[in-house]
Amino acid sequence: MLPRIVSSAALRSAVIGSSRRTHAVIVRRTAAVLPVPVIRNFHPTRSYVSSTKHTQAEYVNTVKDYGKTFDKILIANRGEIACRVIRSAKKMGIKTVAIHSDADANALHVQLADEAVNVGPAPTSQSYLSIPNIIAAIRQTGAQAVHPGYGFLSENAHFVKALEAEGVVFIGPSESAMADMGDKIESKIIAKASGVNTIPGYNGVVESIEHAKTIAHDITYPVMIKASAGGGGKGMRIAWNDTELVEGYKLAKQESLSSFGDDRLLIEKYIDNPRHIEIQVLGDKHGNVIYLPERECSIQRRNQKVVEEAPSVHIDPETRRKMGEQAVALSKHVGYSSAGTVEFLADSQRNFYFLEMNTRLQVEHPITEYITGIDLVEQMIRSAAGQELSIKQEDVGIKGWAIESRVYAEDPEKYLPSIGRLTKYIEPRDDIGNVRCDSGIVEGSEISIYYDPMICKLVTYGQTRDQAIATMQKALDEYVIKGVTHNIPLLREIVSHPRFQSGKISTKFLAEEYPEGFKGTQLDADAVKDLASISSVLWAKREVGKWAFTEGKGGASSKPPTEWSVWVNVAGGQNTEDNSTLITIRKLTDDEFEVSSPTYGTQVLSAAWPLETPLAHALFKDTGKKLTVQYLDVLPLGFKIQHLGSKFDVTIQNQRQHELSKYMIEKPKQDMAKFILSPMPGSVVSVAVKVGDVIAEGEELAVVEAMKMQNVLRSARAGKIKKINVQPGNAVAADEIIIEIDDEVKTE
Repeated sequence: MLPRIVSSAALRSAVIGSSRRTHAVIVRRTAAVLPVPVIRNFHPTRSYVSSTKHTQAEYVNTVKDYGKTFDKILIANRGEIACRVIRSAKKMGIKTVAIHSDADANALHVQLADEAVNVGPAPTSQSYLSIPNIIAAIRQTGAQAVHPGYGFLSENAHFVKALEAEGVVFIGPSESAMADMGDKIESKIIAKASGVNTIPGYNGVVESIEHAKTIAHDITYPVMIKASAGGGGKGMRIAWNDTELVEGYKLAKQESLSSFGDDRLLIEKYIDNPRHIEIQVLGDKHGNVIYLPERECSIQRRNQKVVEEAPSVHIDPETRRKMGEQAVALSKHVGYSSAGTVEFLADSQRNFYFLEMNTRLQVEHPITEYITGIDLVEQMIRSAAGQELSIKQEDVGIKGWAIESRVYAEDPEKYLPSIGRLTKYIEPRDDIGNVRCDSGIVEGSEISIYYDPMICKLVTYGQTRDQAIATMQKALDEYVIKGVTHNIPLLREIVSHPRFQSGKISTKFLAEEYPEGFKGTQLDADAVKDLASISSVLWAKREVGKWAFTEGKGGASSKPPTEWSVWVNVAGGQNTEDNSTLITIRKLTDDEFEVSSPTYGTQVLSAAWPLETPLAHALFKDTGKKLTVQYLDVLPLGFKIQHLGSKFDVTIQNQRQHELSKYMIEKPKQDMAKFILSPMPGSVVSVAVKVGDVIAEGEELAVVEAMKMQNVLRSARAGKIKKINVQPGNAVAADEIIIEIDDEVKTE
């Protein structure tokens, strides 16, 4: 039965999908659906989708003849990578088909595509991972080829085989190359046979926990436990002893099965203080393979990349050549014919070892596009169509520096995902193409429990690394996200850290610099002074605005206020001490003010801030320092400000309010140690205790999974289990009480 064809306008009110259907609605979009800005001379390093307006971009091919490729392709993915593929396809004059789950019916990638097909309910196993449903969508739309993006089915050889059976082209490597390189065990054997440097380890599947112990004792701790079919940090654990090995083995096996449908594991030697360096390769179906400059992805948290850059400060031309040649040798060995990435670990002496090969487009591909000017998605499409590579190795160079920050909906202090609706969303921009935002959302979009919580890949460019860093700092300061918790405080801290700026980093950077975890921004005395000064000026501008609305209508005899004395205190991040100071503000012009206090002295600054808008830009006249702050919310006495990525409560009081504040009694804090709360929305994987059990401090009580990452919940105290409110399979909300612990008992 063919799906019903409806207009885009009808889509929003349609009841779409059910657990028993493999498809529901194809949407054929018309020009009337969304405003259509015409974008000429497309460049892969620029983002053309406005996040502040619901726009559908149309790309006019005025650049070159791309040759015969495909009339229509289907993108078997969602979010920002689906939008990214659509951009290049439209540039090349190719029609696009989006797929979506029930939860993504109104997503941006659905709006940007020429057609869209519902492939099932929100859970990925019933939609984006359902090969039968996607094959049905291909048949319905007549798509000639499929681009898988990354994640989901992008490295699934069975999917490639299913497409071949349909006579549909997979925009990626061959089934055999994917099978060889997608299996971490097999790929290591092949890499060694190709003359690629490899890490000591066990070349086979780990059969059991006891087998894992035997391997670990043979190659000696520390060891890395990895999912054979995995990537992206999922199904990966580091163990320094037998105890950690047992726990890591269990969690890695569960995560691997959940994420990839394959729980096979391998174990290899863990290289301490390594740098994560990867080489981008491009191949065609005529046996040609080239390598592009390296990317460094050493800033990681729990084996997941946070900040990437290209090129690497650590790699010299000779090492780059050796790594590139080994990557090409491996690719040719398996007949690789698309974009792929060979990952290495490099030590301080630039010795490097094969880690794995990702047989797909990488998340961080934009930084390579920036420094080479090569559209990697375009190259994948052309290669899949049978075209020969038009780029020779000698044509590849390095121009400038690019940095990518992965902006996630997560609490950076707890490292837990956040869900919700984006009530305010403004991406940073510039006029010269040095800021790129690869996102798949707009203001009003929902970050759901079902999918990866990435908001955007924020990429900045400069002729030098310092310029790229400075642009990244400014872009992060101007990135407005409200409605969900985000990790911009951590990203801003990383790119401003002296060690990062020096380039002396490793994959242990975050663990070493924040051994107790990231706790928010710590403002020094100068930063507190700056923020207090800016905040007092914003407060004064609001007071003038209030006067204009009320008193200003009283005629010529009514004069606007020009001077105020207030007490200002800045609290937030790691700044918990009272720093209240009396500040006198004098209005000099509409935007220029003099701020003075016994603590901070006197300074003159201007503040460009249209009242109640999110961004305020301040210039300190004496020093020339420029700062950007975000005006977030009004508080009873002051307002909430975002500065250097972190949120601060700025209290502003008049003299009487300040005098009375000392008599305010703080609300006593409740002892929460006896409650085990779900740290995030998710589902309960397992419960390790029962009512009446006596437990020790630190004992595992339950495991909660969200967005395919499992989190072990442990007891913060010894005691007895009083009540269990959930069972495996239950959905839980953030901060929901899962288990209650009775008063502490002595254990023998």
